[in-house]
Amino acid sequence: MHAVILGKNPALSEAEFYSFGRRFDLKVRPLESNRNWVLFDASPQVERYFNWLGGSLKLVRIIGEGEDAIKDLEYSKLFTVSLYGKSDWKLWRKLGSEIKRHFREEGPAKFFKPAEVYSMPAELILKGFPEVKDFVFLFRGDGSFLVGETVKVIDPFELKKLDVGRPVQKPILSIPPRLARIMVNLSEVRKGSFLDPFCGIGTVVQEFVLQGLDAYGSDRDEGQIGAAKQNLSWLREEFRLKNSAHLEVCDARKLKRCFRQRFDAIVTEPYLGKPLRRNPDREEAIKLANELDRFYYQVFESFADVLKRNGKVVFVFPAYRLSGGGVYRKERKWLEKLGFEVLAKYTDYEERHRLIRDIHVLKYGG
Repeated sequence: MHAVILGKNPALSEAEFYSFGRRFDLKVRPLESNRNWVLFDASPQVERYFNWLGGSLKLVRIIGEGEDAIKDLEYSKLFTVSLYGKSDWKLWRKLGSEIKRHFREEGPAKFFKPAEVYSMPAELILKGFPEVKDFVFLFRGDGSFLVGETVKVIDPFELKKLDVGRPVQKPILSIPPRLARIMVNLSEVRKGSFLDPFCGIGTVVQEFVLQGLDAYGSDRDEGQIGAAKQNLSWLREEFRLKNSAHLEVCDARKLKRCFRQRFDAIVTEPYLGKPLRRNPDREEAIKLANELDRFYYQVFESFADVLKRNGKVVFVFPAYRLSGGGVYRKERKWLEKLGFEVLAKYTDYEERHRLIRDIHVLKYGG
């Protein structure tokens, strides 16, 4: 039995985790969920593939339930304690002391806690592995708790490197590598040919390449394709990869002119409109969405020309945080007319954002 610790967008992280389980055939069976974590049974292979998640933080192997489970923890000379569902210094100290007292029979042990932190950040855990163990306490609403040990951590240093380590960067306009990985998992397609028709400097395409997928990218801006090629060249050298991607200068509305084959999946963030200087009201948001939909309609007509039957699309539509409060998310009935079934929708944003990513997962019926 394991638990996954969810990231800063728990709803999206949980959705990605289940998609990831289906994508890698991990036979995930959910047992219990909380805002911070999901408890589940799965194939042992979940530990092998866990690094391919983008929205989660840690994988925890569950030892038992309640304070009695502490006696089943494996000895470690150095350890940390992570609490989820509680932020209580006295409780943190009490549990750490109980672990230390239990370990006394096998040898001396020390534990540490950074100031005002009750769950150990991935950066600290990675710097300490394997000498330092991270023992995890997952608290339920009724005060009971599960006890486990962190066995895998998503590497934040790698994600940062994929973003700011590459030669060409566009921090405001480029999709974060974390989200690119989430979107690839949401497709639930494990093998086959993947296309990003708005590839820009290549963030999504580089994720295709890292995962060993048959990678394609296109953009109508020749300069963007040049930047993507630079970044992919860096990626291959930095990560010692043999595979690469096929890139084309191409208008996303005319994909069949550039690509003769059909794709298993399209994963992309398109042009989302001009930057907003203020939050729009509802009428303004509807106008903005309708204007962009005229473009998106043509793009999805083009998708139908290059997708295999039952091919998947993970596509970011714009949604808007309104000046009067609330969010405007448009319903797009025209997608069904073009043969696309909406399977799921998720939002990704921060409180300061005026524009919200409205991520759609779709299937093309042909």
